[in-house]
Amino acid sequence: MDMKRLTSRLLIVFVAILLIFSLGRGFAEAEDVLLMATTTSTDDTGLLDYLAPMFKEDTGITLQWTATGTGKALKLGENCDVDVLLVHDPDSEEKFIEAGYGVDRTQVMYNDFVIIGPEDDPAGIKGLSSTEALKKIAEKKGVFVSRADESGTHAKEKFIWVQAGLAIPDKEEWYVQTGQGMLVTINVAAEKGGYTLTDRGTYIRYEANHEGNPPLVILSEGDPFLMNQYSVIAVNPENCPNVKYDLAKKFIEWIVSPKAQQAIADFRLMGKQLFFPNANTASGAN
Repeated sequence: MDMKRLTSRLLIVFVAILLIFSLGRGFAEAEDVLLMATTTSTDDTGLLDYLAPMFKEDTGITLQWTATGTGKALKLGENCDVDVLLVHDPDSEEKFIEAGYGVDRTQVMYNDFVIIGPEDDPAGIKGLSSTEALKKIAEKKGVFVSRADESGTHAKEKFIWVQAGLAIPDKEEWYVQTGQGMLVTINVAAEKGGYTLTDRGTYIRYEANHEGNPPLVILSEGDPFLMNQYSVIAVNPENCPNVKYDLAKKFIEWIVSPKAQQAIADFRLMGKQLFFPNANTASGAN
């Protein structure tokens, strides 16, 4: 084969590779991608990894998400960095809606918060209500580890301190602030032999990570203050003209559908249900 013919064939191959690459980029750019900001619990538990392929199969839309505290998630929505939110701090969500940053708020599911600590329970909180448990921890100066990150869990913790009639003890040596997500905070509490507040879903993931024998156990649970409601919110297209509101609406419609609600109910670790669907039990929408 002469050099001219070889050069010609190599040029054809090179052009073909460029064409394939360009087509691939075009397909990727044409793909419907929905950006979501969500709380760490929906990510840490594996719920979104479980739901996203179903959503893709049913709608053709790829769900991508950033997991952070609810406060930061709402800020991402306010700044037009995402299209939709899945969060769990009703008071902050209502303010977000009232400020014009979000629309179509709809409740999706719930679980509850629990206070966990060492099995030997040095502060003696086992069986107490959440408010009495925090009072006892403060009295005994037991180590309490807070997320301190303006997440939904942090908001609930601060609410319980107030309901207990106590100032938030953020200047006390026994009150440790991580500024981190839930699993990290639980691990810090375990290292320090302390207590923390967590959503039950993330606790079950922590329990599974330790093959059913975790260093920290549930000591306070079941009172009304510990309800943990999750809702979905579309970012307001009037505030963020480039937001993919049409895709956000499809996600909201999908996640409250009977199929998705049943999928949420069926999601389990160690045979335990992590989240309880309730999209159709109350309006929850704004």
